[in-house]
Amino acid sequence: MMRELGIGTTDDITGADYDAVLSLIFAEGHRPDLAALQSLAGGAAANAAAIRFAVSHAPDQSEGWAELLASGLTFDCTGLAPAVPVPIAKGGALLGLEKQPVGEAISLTPGPHLADAMGMIPVVRVLAGLGAQLAALPGAVAVIWNPARCWMPPAYFGKVVNNWLADGPFPALGLTSLEREADGAIVSVGLALLTGQELRFLPDSKLVAADIARIAVRLIHALIESEPLTGPHTFVGPDRETLHVTPNLRGTQLDVKIER
Repeated sequence: MMRELGIGTTDDITGADYDAVLSLIFAEGHRPDLAALQSLAGGAAANAAAIRFAVSHAPDQSEGWAELLASGLTFDCTGLAPAVPVPIAKGGALLGLEKQPVGEAISLTPGPHLADAMGMIPVVRVLAGLGAQLAALPGAVAVIWNPARCWMPPAYFGKVVNNWLADGPFPALGLTSLEREADGAIVSVGLALLTGQELRFLPDSKLVAADIARIAVRLIHALIESEPLTGPHTFVGPDRETLHVTPNLRGTQLDVKIER
C-alpha cells in the first residue's frame, strides 16, 4: 500500500542546511561511531545485495567524520559519535511520519570531487544505497533526503532504495516531495537535483493531494529517464489524464496542466 505523501508549504522551512544530501536521525545517545561504520562495511562485504564500501579515511574520532569509498566514489559521513551531531533542518514534507522525530543527526554527502556530479543518477544510487545501510543501524528514527526536504521512516527509506537498486522503480516518494504554494499550486522539491527542473501543478480545486502525488510520480519516472524538456510536451497520467507540460522560468520549471 502506498504511504501517504504529506505536502508541506513553502513557508514552513526554517533553519535549513542542505550541504548534506542525506541526514539520518538517531535517538539520543545512539549515533554510530567510527567502529560502527567499520563493522557495517564488513557486513556489506558479506552481503551480495548491499553496496560494498570501505572506510577510506578517518581522522581522530574526536573530529566526528570519515570518508567512505564505494564503487570508486567517495562520500563524507559527518556527525559521528563522540563528536557533536550535525544540525537538523526544520520543516519539510512528512512521508509515513506523524511528526518530525527528535534526536541526533549524522549526514552523508558526496566528496568534494563529486561536487559537480552529485545529481547524476549513478552517484545518487550509491549514496542512497549507503544511506539505506546506515538507516538500518540500531537507534535510527528518521531519514531526511535534504534536497527534497522529505522526512521518512528508516525502514521505508531502506525498502524503496534497495528495491530501486534491485532494478525496481525510482523512489520518487522520498527522493522528491511536494509543497503547496500560497496560490494553491503544488510544486515538486528535489527533482531539480536530478533533472535541473521542478514540476509546478497549476491550481486545480478538483484534484486532491493524493491525485497530484500519483500524477507527480508518473511524471518523475518519465523525466529522470530523459533529457530536460526544452519545449511543450504531452504525457499520459496514471488514470489516462492528459498532462500538458510546458517549460517556464528559463527551463527550470515545468508547468503542468491536467486535462481530464
